[in-house]
Formats: sequence, structure tokens, C-alpha cells
Amino acid sequence: MKRHAIAHFLNRELSWLEFNQRVLDEAMDRRNPLLERVKFYCITCSNLDEFFEVRVAGIKQQIESDVVERSADGLTATETFRAVTRRVRQMVRDQAECWNRHLLPGLTRQGIRFLEPADLDPSDRHWLEKYYFDQVRPVLTPLAIDPAHPFPQLLNKSLNTIVQLEMPQGGQLLRHLAVVQTPRVLPRLVRLPRDNGMQDYVMLGRLIGLHLADIFPGTRILGYWHFRVTRNSELYIDEEEVENLLKAVENELHNRRRGDAVRLEVEAGTPEDICNALLGTLHLRQEDLYVVDSPLNSTRLMAVCEGDHSPELRFPPWVPPVAPALRGQVDLFAAIRERDILLHHPFEHFESVISLLEQAAADPAVLAIKMTLYRTGGDTRIVGSLMQAVKNGKQVTAVVELRARFDEANNILWSRQLEEAGVHVVYGLVGYKIHAKTTLIVRREEEGIRRYLHLGTGNYNATTARFYTDLGLMTCRPDYGEDATNLFNLLTGICQFQGMRRLLIAPFQLHGRMLELIARETENARRGIRARIIAKMNSLVDRETIEAFYEASKAGVEVELIVRGICCLRPGVRGLSENIRVRSIVGRFLEHSRIFYFENAAQPEVFVGSADWMPRNFFKRIEVVFPIEDGNLRDRVHREILGTLLADTARTSILQPDGSYRRMPVARGGKSRDAQVEFMGMALRNPAQRRGKSTRSREGYPLVKLAPRPAR
Repeated sequence: MKRHAIAHFLNRELSWLEFNQRVLDEAMDRRNPLLERVKFYCITCSNLDEFFEVRVAGIKQQIESDVVERSADGLTATETFRAVTRRVRQMVRDQAECWNRHLLPGLTRQGIRFLEPADLDPSDRHWLEKYYFDQVRPVLTPLAIDPAHPFPQLLNKSLNTIVQLEMPQGGQLLRHLAVVQTPRVLPRLVRLPRDNGMQDYVMLGRLIGLHLADIFPGTRILGYWHFRVTRNSELYIDEEEVENLLKAVENELHNRRRGDAVRLEVEAGTPEDICNALLGTLHLRQEDLYVVDSPLNSTRLMAVCEGDHSPELRFPPWVPPVAPALRGQVDLFAAIRERDILLHHPFEHFESVISLLEQAAADPAVLAIKMTLYRTGGDTRIVGSLMQAVKNGKQVTAVVELRARFDEANNILWSRQLEEAGVHVVYGLVGYKIHAKTTLIVRREEEGIRRYLHLGTGNYNATTARFYTDLGLMTCRPDYGEDATNLFNLLTGICQFQGMRRLLIAPFQLHGRMLELIARETENARRGIRARIIAKMNSLVDRETIEAFYEASKAGVEVELIVRGICCLRPGVRGLSENIRVRSIVGRFLEHSRIFYFENAAQPEVFVGSADWMPRNFFKRIEVVFPIEDGNLRDRVHREILGTLLADTARTSILQPDGSYRRMPVARGGKSRDAQVEFMGMALRNPAQRRGKSTRSREGYPLVKLAPRPAR
């Protein structure tokens, strides 16, 4: 395959930052309800934390190494770091503007206020003083900084207060520095008692600042400033060198809290000498310092969105219905035997997946359950179903990924619970993360042994299934069952990959097969046959795949990419990618499904699965991508799901050749279309009213026409 110039690729890290900017744009968008905008704002802050913990930490390690490597776009690690720093500083300014000029005034107008000590009346001060002495003071630990007390090892992302104080010593007034850690066990927002419906809060850091004289008696407080340290939080485990992966992950989790510092955030107004003292102590440089003119650790502001107050400031509640194919079905196994069933979450209820597990656990005919688990959140019904199945005498295997980033501690906890209950827990293959979303149920029936499968794009997590858009397939096709059996044997036993009949498994065959499918469309276009590819994913990074798209574009293939997050492909470049359009949809729900459509000379093929198109997914993870073979379901995915997404104008941004994004314009006189809103409307329609001939699928879903491709 032809290798393209580095100028033809966008930087991975900068592309991710553009995604986070699109999330921040939702926080700025007045069309969204106020509390939903606060959520978007908090998400951008949380995202940026993880970006520093993992990506920036990795860049800094590359800089410190002796090897000079360039990314696909030609930048060295040092050049990437400088570009990232410039972009993040602009984002931090945008976040401050979003909070100070838009969200904070809006919340104040709605009776949700954040009060400073100067705003408090005597009764509030009295109540806060009692709260401080009863709840806060007992758990505070002031930490002096002097030759006898070295600078403390502060926890990752913890909020801290550095205090400058003066005290008499040896007949002189000497200045000292001290640190007070804000306890994580306490709510960051202290809500004042109100009987008038107002929601007034004081930030815990300000409350501590108000009582520093109590914490440091006999001193004069000269000033105090909040700061926050972000540390390298990647896990470093050589699986071939450890005998017990579970114990190794536990040990690394402890190390994560003490990892090297990669970012220092200080509140606006912190004196330069204080900043320099902190930088020196943390072994950071000036470029690692970020002055924040908005609340530090803004993710804690999510607390104002908790509870059921202020419904007028939220999206209308969404309660997903059961999928039409399962409505009124008591026996899910009988329903699956009748036909394949496609689930579209969160527009259709995830309850059906849990019900399948519960039925399998209770059904005397079920012999075995095998399941991959990545991020379950320790859901009691999912984990409980597996435990109950063991009690009912079934063979139960859970292939658990302990290294699901930032969920490791939860996964360790419930993995032990599963083992204690008798579930056979396996931690997958050495060198690969288990990212597949697969459940295999083995059932004895009159005709013999039948295998039922659930295959999905999202995690087995009922909580995230309410907010992530994902697809799931329930089937009992024999080829799928045989493939799943071989997959679990590979994950739990000692054997080599033997190939699959229908499923595509990374790292063994997925990458090559996707390249073959792109090449087939390319060849069809060269022969004058209409060729089209529609691919929806979270990230597109793999260079070889991008180069294949460039060749397809030059041959005349129409390529529509729906990439929510990182995209390193540069679209719309004359002579290279003028037939490629990339869009990103950021809305109420997190677009998470992966769908791949190939025109195939008017005999379309559609694949769905767990894998993004990144080197890590193709080569470092166990992923499952599966074809949709039922013609009606294939039409539904193609026309209804992809067609509606391509017609979206409300939440779509179009990637420009320079790496920036522009909101999709609405045609003059046209009506804005929100794909996610349309999906909710489709899900609520009465199945009896959704029967038709040429315009309806067998399941009763309307077949939406694909949006016409605009002229270039």
C-alpha cells in the first residue's frame, strides 16, 4: 500500500482535544437545559484530567527517553507536548469563560448559588461554624513544610490548600508554608439550610480557608490558595513477569496514587513565588503550570445536578421501552429461536439483556454461561445472575478484564465476589486486554444442544446503558455459537487461534479483513460500480486503515465516517480525500456504537462490534466484530440508524482539512434534525401502527432514506 506524506495525517492528541472542545461547546449551547450544560462542563474537566493522567504522562515519558519517535503527523514528542500545552491553555480559558460568564450566572438566576465567605450573613456563618467543628475539623490534617516536615505526598487530583503564615520564633517573625488537604470523604459542596427553595452552597475549600486560624493557632494567616496535582496514572505491568495478575494490578493501583506529577493547577491569584515553590517541590516546569479562573476539580460540581430537583432545567426524562421484537415475550429463548433480535440502547431497554441472564441462571435446561466483563460497575443483577447460576448447578465462566482503565479497583472487588461464589474467573490472555462484549449460553433442548449469544458494542453495565448509544444482537445461529465457543476456549485454555466462521476477532483477523473490505470497494469503484463505505466508531487512528481510505477516495468510493472522538484522517484534501467526509455527533447520549457498512456492489454487508479503528484495538485487544446477516436487521442498521445519523444537523460537526470542526449548517428554511431525538420517537411508536410493506422492516421500524451527499 502506498505510504502517504505526514502532512496527510492529523495529530492524535490534538484531535482528542478538539473532541473535548465539542463537549464544551454543548455546555455553551443555550439549546441545552442548564443543568445538562453543567454536566457537559463537568465532563470536559473529567476528560481533561484523564488526558493528563494518561496521554500527557506518556508524552513526557517519551521526552525523557533516549528514543526520538515521530507520530503519524511527523511531530516529535517535544513538539507534540508544546502543541498540546498551547491548545490546553486555550481550553482552560474557554472553560473559565463557560463557567463564569454562562453557567454561574444562569444557576444564580435559577436560585442555585455558590457563596463566598463575604456573602454570608451571621446565621449562615453560625451554621457553617458548627458544621466545620462537627464534620470537617476532626478529619483535617495540617501539614507543615520545613526541614523537619518534608513536602507531603499529595494524592492524585486531590484538592489542597497551601497556606502562607507568620509566627513569632526566637524573637523574630518567621514566614512558613503549610498544606491542608481537603478530605475526599466529605462533600465538596456544602449546602446551606434553606426553607425557601433556594439552593445555596459554600465550597468546602472556602470553608476550610475561613477557619485556618483554628487549624494554625498562634499564627497570622498571610494568605491561602487552592491547588491540585495530576499524576501519571497509567498502569505498568509486565504480565509475563508476574504470577498473580490480580495482585499485580492491586499493587499498581496503590502506585497510581503516588505517580509522578504531570500537571499543577492553581487558582487565579496565586502569587508567583508560591507557584514556583510548588513547581520545584513537584519537579515540574513552568509549562506544567495551569492557572485556573474557575473552580478547581470542577467534576465535583456535578453534585448540583444530583437529586430530582429542577426538572425544568434538565432534559425531559427518558424511559426506554422494551424492543418491539421482545414486547410481550415471556420466554426470551423462544423469541431468539424465532429470529435474530437487534437492540438499540438507550432507545430500547437494556433490561432485556439482564432478563436473558436471569432466565439463563434460573432455567434448568441451561448448562453453562460464559461471559466477558469489562466495565460492569459491579451491577448486582448482572453479577448476581452469574452467582445464582452457580447455585443452580450451572457451569459459569467470567472472563474479566482487570485493567479497564480507572475501573480496576471495582473489577478486583467483584471478581473476588464471583470467585467466592464459585464462578470460574479468568483474566484473559497475556498481553491483550479483553474488550469484547460477548455472552454465550449453552442450553439442552429437544433437538440437542443449542447455543444462544448476546454480542454487543457496549459494556454489560445497566447504568452506562442509559447514557451510551450501543447495539446488541441476540442470536442462536449455529455458526455464531461455534465461533463463540472457540473464542472462550481461546480465552480460558491453552490453544492457538484457529479461525472463525462468522465472527471477526482482533488481534487475529479483524484488521486484515477490514482492509480487504475497503480494498473491495476501491476495486469496485475503479470498475465503475457504485461503491460506498459508512463507518461509525469512536476513534480512527490506525495509519494503514487511513491510507486505505485515501486510496478508496481517489478511486471514487464515497466514504462517510461518523467518528465521535479522535480522527487522524484529514478529509476533503483535493486529490487525496475529496470523497471522504468525517462528522462527529455529540449530544445528550454518548455515541458509542461501532458500525461498518460496505456497499459491495448492491449486496450490502454490515458489521457491528466492540472495536474502534486504532492500533490498540486491532493488535492489543481481544475484540469481536460480527456481521448482521438478517436482511431486515441489516436494512434497519443501514437505513434507520446510519441514515438518521447522517441526516442529523442539530448535533453534528464536520471535520475540516486543517483539523478544526464546524457545526453542520441547517439548510435555509430547513428544520434542524436531531438524530437522538428521532431515535427516541421511533422507539415509542406503537408497533401495531408501524406495520407496512415497502417502507417498513419486519420488526416494524421505519426505513429512513439516507441523507443525500452534498455537492463538493
